[in-house]
Amino acid sequence: MQESGTPANFRSGFVTLIGRPNVGKSTLMNHLIGQKIAITSNKPQTTRNRIQTVLTLEDAQIVFLDTPGIHKSKNKLGDYMVNVAERTLNEVDVVLWLVEPTNFIGAGERHIIEQLKKTRTPVILVINKTDTVKREEVFSFIDTYRQEMEFQEIVPVSALKGDNTEELVRCIVKYLPYGQPFYDEDTVTDQPMRQIVAELIREKALRLLEDEIPHGIAVSIESMKERGSICHIEATIICERDSHKGIIIGKGGQMLKKIGSAARPDIEDLLEMQVNLQLWVKVKKDWRDSDFLLKNFGYDPKEGKTKE
Repeated sequence: MQESGTPANFRSGFVTLIGRPNVGKSTLMNHLIGQKIAITSNKPQTTRNRIQTVLTLEDAQIVFLDTPGIHKSKNKLGDYMVNVAERTLNEVDVVLWLVEPTNFIGAGERHIIEQLKKTRTPVILVINKTDTVKREEVFSFIDTYRQEMEFQEIVPVSALKGDNTEELVRCIVKYLPYGQPFYDEDTVTDQPMRQIVAELIREKALRLLEDEIPHGIAVSIESMKERGSICHIEATIICERDSHKGIIIGKGGQMLKKIGSAARPDIEDLLEMQVNLQLWVKVKKDWRDSDFLLKNFGYDPKEGKTKE
């Protein structure tokens, strides 16, 4: 039975974005939904959870799953990220595979191709970052990938500049099943606000610390309370070594202040209210290899278990 107000030809379904780390999955998803939910960084493996966002159009609703990048894992957190990404392939209606604009297909891409050949899910190849190459070069990149496997569509885009993203949306909708929307039209994400706030803080830390700290940091929201027109947030940045703690705090606490100042505007835009943000730093040695701590920071180890 059709809900009132929903057209009979309405389509709705789930779409996953996969690809090597740092290929632009989060940037593309943020652009498509028109709001910053997934954090972006020039460091690989920035996305750790499977982030679910929603784009509602007049004739369709697309639920995006931005998965962690598929890569060779080095610890339990890495195992979790890879397994979440690979398992998602068979749980969705469409797979978007993002690649760099190049004729070189490395071992990482070939691993992804082998995973994609095992799935019956329609695959759309998205050649991202077309703003970094000459237009005529894109055709040779398309030919290179077309020789590897058969794709439902191949769409070149620039997630950063928004080039050709409307065409990508049209291609996605074609492969969605007919059906009712899963969420109301105002929903943008199913992520708890605390988790998004924690990720925004982590993004600023990654950017400001650059190469000084490996991506072995997590953020835990200790409290988040609204009092009047102000949201008071207390958060802890967790790192793996005492030496990292000093770098994150900085001389006279300057680096920690910079991270807070950079994160606050994004959090205020998200919550649509003034924010009082207080940050602390704690050391939890080898937290990326601890099931207990992974779960504590929002990464359920059961999701990342490798099937025997």
